[in-house]
Amino acid sequence: MSICYYNGKIILPDCIKSGSIVVEDDRIVKIVLGTEIPKSDASVNCNGMYISPGFIDIHVHGAGGFSFMDSEDAIYKACACHMQHGTTSIIPTTITGSKEELLDFIDVFNHVDLEHPGCARILGLHLEGPYFSPTQAGAQDPRFLRNPQPEEYEEVLRRTNRIRRWSFAIELDGSDQFLECLHRHHIITSLAHSDANCQQVVHAHNLGLSCLTHFYSCMSTVKRENAFRIAGAIEAGYLLDELFVEAIADGKHLPAELLKLIYKIKGPAKVCLVTDSISAAGMPDGEYMLGGVPCIKEDGVAKLMDRSAFAGSVATMDMLVRTFRQLTDAPLHDVVRMVSLTPAELMKINSEIGSIEVGKKADILVFDETINIFSVMINGQWQINKLKLD
Repeated sequence: MSICYYNGKIILPDCIKSGSIVVEDDRIVKIVLGTEIPKSDASVNCNGMYISPGFIDIHVHGAGGFSFMDSEDAIYKACACHMQHGTTSIIPTTITGSKEELLDFIDVFNHVDLEHPGCARILGLHLEGPYFSPTQAGAQDPRFLRNPQPEEYEEVLRRTNRIRRWSFAIELDGSDQFLECLHRHHIITSLAHSDANCQQVVHAHNLGLSCLTHFYSCMSTVKRENAFRIAGAIEAGYLLDELFVEAIADGKHLPAELLKLIYKIKGPAKVCLVTDSISAAGMPDGEYMLGGVPCIKEDGVAKLMDRSAFAGSVATMDMLVRTFRQLTDAPLHDVVRMVSLTPAELMKINSEIGSIEVGKKADILVFDETINIFSVMINGQWQINKLKLD
């Protein structure tokens, strides 16, 4: 069966054009610019709203009161919550814990249906930690921070082939060997919770480091050593053109000035907007848990109980698009690129998803000027459709 979305504004990677798209089975088969309505078995009038590629969240811990590390059922429920906000592909993210907790979760995740009905497509797993600097722990439980241990990460890699990316502090003892191991397994590597200096990041980049996780958050910057200024990881992120950076664009983690700076220097082709949301996303204010660490949702963000630091976000992807656009005045096609094609390029899956292009999977959204979601299609199947079918 073919379905035509018509009378819409199609968001392409570098512009927005009025037109129609046709989906057949699970693929986009035709894009027609202008007012012509292509023939199809069924059609949907988009009423001048935007036709967008689905959003891809590559760093997220939960939503709807559910943490991904709670259970298999919790994974599905959190993914379903994010799908309601336009996320069509998602990479569940762990938090730091013991070796036993990590291995137990790996065993659970191995049984997860990656294309569960009513959920965002699960692309694989993002391990955040446990190899972090104690000085940049943030909301990660300091009891479980440790250096890369071959006997541990090699066992993890034997247990599963579902790890897509791994974030860690690249300056720790054993990190070079760990980087090389992950590279052999084709796992995307990211710096996170790190006190590395710029030279150490450059070295790690030469070994295959691809990304800086939640840019600015729990990350080193310029400091003095013996009166001399030493550049940090943030400066390396700007210096190295090929490095991707994540940005939590909830309007809380990064102020407008920093979002504008990141966008100006890195550009939309190297910035991935991520939620980094915890179970409190989509929930009322109150107390929640980030692993074993209690936190509180208030003021539109999650905080440690002593209010000394943030504890992840409570954002959804539609909120990121809305907020980044409002705070930076970036054109909508650039903002959408940062939640679709750019993360797809980082994850090396852009031949299949990430943009509206003939031959790609039909992961499609329809939303209005304020990013209210009216239609969500994944693999050519409607998950949400509030539009009238002709």
